[in-house]
Amino acid sequence: MAAAELVQLWRGGMLESTHRGHVVICDEAGQIVQSWGDPERVIFPRSSCKMIQALPLLESGAADAAGLSDAHIALSCASHQGAHLHVDMAGRWLADLGLGESDLRCGSHEPYDRTERDRLIRANDAPCQLHNNCSGKHSGFLTANKHLKGGSEYTEIDHPLQRAIRAATEEVTGETVAGYGIDGCSAPNFAMSVAGLARAMSAFAAAREAGNSRQRAMARLRDAMAAHPDLVAGEGRACTELMRAMGGKVSIKTGAEAVFVAMLPEQKLGIALKIEDGNGRASEAVLVSLLAKLGVLDANHPMAQKRLPAPQVNCRGFTVGELRLAEGFC
Repeated sequence: MAAAELVQLWRGGMLESTHRGHVVICDEAGQIVQSWGDPERVIFPRSSCKMIQALPLLESGAADAAGLSDAHIALSCASHQGAHLHVDMAGRWLADLGLGESDLRCGSHEPYDRTERDRLIRANDAPCQLHNNCSGKHSGFLTANKHLKGGSEYTEIDHPLQRAIRAATEEVTGETVAGYGIDGCSAPNFAMSVAGLARAMSAFAAAREAGNSRQRAMARLRDAMAAHPDLVAGEGRACTELMRAMGGKVSIKTGAEAVFVAMLPEQKLGIALKIEDGNGRASEAVLVSLLAKLGVLDANHPMAQKRLPAPQVNCRGFTVGELRLAEGFC
């Protein structure tokens, strides 16, 4: 099946760009409720699967043994901005484990947060691994690894931690991992179908604290994200702004190359989507449109309007084009 046309950009009365992709909505039984494009399209979920990668952290007992709060759990699922809030928390987390920044294996990059970036420039300091947008995930990895007494190279594909993540991935997606790639933070990223990712998100959505150990872990991860949207991404980011706009009722997570997922506990629905060309404006527009359609996000909320198909305004304030949903979508 071919990718579906989902979002279009019009300028001067002409179609300028088209974003195609794949979208799947699954119910609590893991059945497809609605889809566009090819549900079986195999993708790398990138950072959208961080809550899956965090399952061994909770299920092994490592999180409780380390006394992690829900804020720690939210940060373990984060693709954060590298703001002081994120860097300080990750640093204190590692110190409490008796570990340090050098124990991370995520690498460093300039923080996306402008205030922290400017602070580093003024101080003539270089960014460290704590500034990496995945330092929370890796702090979770180190917590689980210490509990499991694994070796220091916890990102290696044959490490016990990565084997546990692979097993959890196959269990919650209901399919065999299709392969793996190495993510930007050096951790393996297991390939899956869009339907498999949506199936996993519906399991997170339907999970209850009164359930078995897997369901309790899923519910805690999902609810921690919704309760701490500032830790999951940061100011100005879609994950943070949209979770705030929905009042903590829905958990969402983006991934690189225009992947997005959502967990809707009240409806027990899971959403997964992938834009073929990797364009984030399209993935955000698609997700917001779906959340509004499903009644969990007010389409008139400023954070929704910021991302819904809308007029394109240039630097002089002139309307020069329009971002639209493609006919037949949503």
